[in-house]
Amino acid sequence: METLNRLENRSAGELRPCVWMQAGVVRRKLCQSDYYCAACHFDRIMGRVAEENKKLRKADKVPQGKRGKIVSWKDKLKEYPPWKRPCLHYMKDRIKFRACNHEYRCSDCEFDQYFHDQYTVHAVVTPVEVLDVNGFSIPQGYYFHRGHTWVKIEEGSSVRVGMDDFALRLLGPLDRIEVPLMGKEVRQDRADISVSRGVHQAKILSPVNGVVTAINSQLRDQGRLANEDPFSGGWIMRVHPENLRQDLKNLMINTETRDFMVGEAEQLYQIIEEVGGPLSTDGGYLGDDIYGSMPQLGWERLSKLFFRT
Repeated sequence: METLNRLENRSAGELRPCVWMQAGVVRRKLCQSDYYCAACHFDRIMGRVAEENKKLRKADKVPQGKRGKIVSWKDKLKEYPPWKRPCLHYMKDRIKFRACNHEYRCSDCEFDQYFHDQYTVHAVVTPVEVLDVNGFSIPQGYYFHRGHTWVKIEEGSSVRVGMDDFALRLLGPLDRIEVPLMGKEVRQDRADISVSRGVHQAKILSPVNGVVTAINSQLRDQGRLANEDPFSGGWIMRVHPENLRQDLKNLMINTETRDFMVGEAEQLYQIIEEVGGPLSTDGGYLGDDIYGSMPQLGWERLSKLFFRT
């Protein structure tokens, strides 16, 4: 019961243990994919070995060595009493403790369906750790596109998309943000997102290929909501990607994003100094409405240069 005690007593700030560790199949393994198991190499290997061992046992053969002891995390947890089996959403740190009463058959579980319909679609993503790069925020675990949009992987092979802190502070408070309607297709590197401020408009490139499954309709008339909370409540759309693995190869994460943002910030500082001199940077902090403070920078110039359109 040691594994269950560890599950029940873990603190909110504790590093997030892999589901295989939580089930007690492995002694120590921390999750590095934000519990997106479908994209986890470790999960695929463990699942394959567990299935091979299961087939051997059905054929009345005994699996050998350390590999032979591996069973699926679901089968391991089924050894516990039903009221002690933690729901997968609890294991992934999304809800308070709830027992699984469906033998871990999530595909036809009513609660799992409810969770995805009512919680996942409407809940916002919340950055765990945020880096500061020249005054601009970069949350860890998010993928970034060079056109200043972000991608957050969610359960069920879907992603949430938004504009980053740099883009929103560059343009200042927006009036409207528009994306294709649900069911429509977006293409990576295509200008599928449109933003407006007064008479000015700008096109933003989609970071992934796929079909739109949800949109943040509030942004149609209150685009400034994205400025207030870029990486959480300011999400723009939810997309079911065609080939997420391929899309991610063209995006940046963690140190790649940091290095990219350093270059973008330096380029922006150079432009500002060309137009208004070094004092316009206000000691290094650019503020939350860069264009509004210095319209002489040129809306079109900033849009084309930094949004790659």
